[in-house]
Amino acid sequence: MKQAQKMEMLNANMVRIGGGAVALRDDRVQRQWQVELKPFCLSKFQVTQALYASVVGNNPSSFTGDQHPVENVSWYDAIAFCNSLSDAQGLQPYYTTGENQDDVLINQDANGFRLPTDAEWQFAALGGQAQPRYGDVEDVAWYKENSEGRTHPVGQKQANSFGLFDMLGNVWEWCFDVYDAEVYGTYRVFRGGGWNDPERGCLATNRRRSHPTYGIDDVGFRLARNG
Repeated sequence: MKQAQKMEMLNANMVRIGGGAVALRDDRVQRQWQVELKPFCLSKFQVTQALYASVVGNNPSSFTGDQHPVENVSWYDAIAFCNSLSDAQGLQPYYTTGENQDDVLINQDANGFRLPTDAEWQFAALGGQAQPRYGDVEDVAWYKENSEGRTHPVGQKQANSFGLFDMLGNVWEWCFDVYDAEVYGTYRVFRGGGWNDPERGCLATNRRRSHPTYGIDDVGFRLARNG
């Protein structure tokens, strides 16, 4: 596929989500807070293995299939991919890494691809409603009881009201944010539940974390851009 066609397809898959407010919580300290969001864009689909391999040149996934979500990618892999894809499409990269790989700076005015923030992800996953799941779990998610122990091609389950697929289940998705620096240091947030999680794991309000070098077969990511 030519670069112009690939860029056209990427743009077509980006959904613009209007600004708003979302409530986040930290169960460790029993704190809840509101985050005000500007408009942003989020991909309809989790990053596929075909897209990832076309940019990076390899496919690290355990469950191979062009339209399956890429997995076994660390947080570092995800932000590197965002920058590489931005470069390939003539966009300004969103991230800059210093001498220390944990020293990741952002250019808030860049037009390149990035990871969603923790707040953006939850706002998008809720799809404008208060319930932590946007439909019956069987209709919206690949999870432990229906996944047959593996990922599935993206976009096969019911989308939420924003037109976003697989926000719950299939693979967890990295977000940009540090989870809790006081306790977990550089650990980053991932969201959404995966193919090996029980029903209770597939909720828009669930937050998990791991070290940014962590890669496993039920964690991937989704692209965002400034709106």
